[in-house]
This record gives sequence, C-alpha cells and structure tokens, in this order.
Amino acid sequence: MRKPGSVESLEQLGRVRLSKSFFMRDFLYSEIANFYGIPNIPDNPDLAIETGRKLCETILEPLQERFGRISIRSAYRSPAVNSKGIGRHNCASNDSNYAGHIWDYRDADGSSGATACVVVNSFVPYYERTGHWEALAWWLHDELNVGSTFYPKLAAFNASWYEGPRSGIYSYIPPRKGNLTRAGDANWSGTHAHEYAAMLAEVDAAGR
Repeated sequence: MRKPGSVESLEQLGRVRLSKSFFMRDFLYSEIANFYGIPNIPDNPDLAIETGRKLCETILEPLQERFGRISIRSAYRSPAVNSKGIGRHNCASNDSNYAGHIWDYRDADGSSGATACVVVNSFVPYYERTGHWEALAWWLHDELNVGSTFYPKLAAFNASWYEGPRSGIYSYIPPRKGNLTRAGDANWSGTHAHEYAAMLAEVDAAGR
C-alpha cells in the first residue's frame, strides 16, 4: 500500500483491520498532530500494518480479553509528529522511537516493532485506591511476556511488540521510579502471582 495521498486513500488505510477488535484508525489519533496541524500518516503503511497487527494480536487482544475494554492513549506517530513533541510534549528522539511509537521504521538494529500507550479501564479504580501499579506490570510480565513503562496518570503504560530482545518493567510513578526488573535481575524469572492476585479478584468482582 502506498502512503495515502487523498482522503479516500487515508480512509482505506483506516479501515484496515489489525485484529478482531482493532482497526488502523484506532491508532492514528494524536493531540500533537491535531494541535500543530501535522498529518499523522505512515510513510510505509505496509510495515505499520504488519507491526500493528502483531501488537494487537499478541498484546492488546489478550489484554482486553482478560480485563475488558482498554483505551488507547497514544500509539502510532509519524516522524514529523514525534519530532514536534521532542522537548515539548515528552516525546523521545525519533531514533529511539523507531520500532516503537514510529511503527513504520526499523531501528538501528534493523528490528521492527510497534508501541501503544494504553489504559486498562477496569484497573483504574484499583490503582487509584491502592497506588499498586506493579500488579498490572507483573501480570503483563508473567502472562503476556511483555515489558512495560508505566506513567502516573491512570496507570497508563507503554506496551510494545518488538522482534528484538524483550524489555523489562520501568516506572515514572513515584516513589518507585526506575527499573522494576530487567533481564538478568533476580526477580526476572518465576511467577509473581502474589503481586496481582488481589488485583485480579477485585477487577473480576467489579465485573471488569
């Protein structure tokens, strides 16, 4: 598929179904793009679709199946959109976002990937009551074999499909900012079910 050059071709891209629950259009919204009037359109739609499908099928669908509806906070960014956010809106460099939020470019290692920042709606009440964001982070680590980066507002987190090495768990939530686990750490392997058992019980009791 060529880069969309008309409303009709952009509509066609938006209709591409990435998984049972998600279409490409779900991941193209951007406050930065809207505010500054920068088109948030992939240069390489085929790679964006390929990586987006893997993100949806291996992470977002299982997550939604277990916890109910999830909300997309930030997902695909074109290089131009991401560049506008550097130093202004908490966007890292384009180089570090290739195979991350910039789905349609491979990184310096030649690996592809896709990242979405999501909120698990049913988890928010538990998080707001306890502050225990680690519960969801460890569930993702154990059950989906995925790394994550957590943020304070609504316990939103970046989840990434990446064809290279798996990342660990990182947090910007005080007082436990920094790495919770990385490959090789003593707490990396084994089950961490004791960290999320109460969370799952509360989410299920509330009906997700």
